[in-house]
Amino acid sequence: MLEKIIEGKVNAYAQSKGFLVYKFTSPARRAVPDRIYISPKGTVVFVEFKREGQKPTPPQLREHHRLRMQNVAVYVIDNVEDGKAMIDAIA
Repeated sequence: MLEKIIEGKVNAYAQSKGFLVYKFTSPARRAVPDRIYISPKGTVVFVEFKREGQKPTPPQLREHHRLRMQNVAVYVIDNVEDGKAMIDAIA
């Protein structure tokens, strides 16, 4: 399944659960995660979407590590089921 389809379905599911969903881009920083999700409880997570079976690139992995070193949750999602499970776990 294409990344944009997985991302769209997980975004719709998150919004149906009351999450705020933001596209994340940073002009000064490449390889940032695709989305920021904010739960109704205030939990903030970053999500990198990939096509099924794909892994993050080395620059993306470095950025994920950088965020995690600041105690930020970063998820890599490559299918709709895992995306929905992530949402349910932090809802």
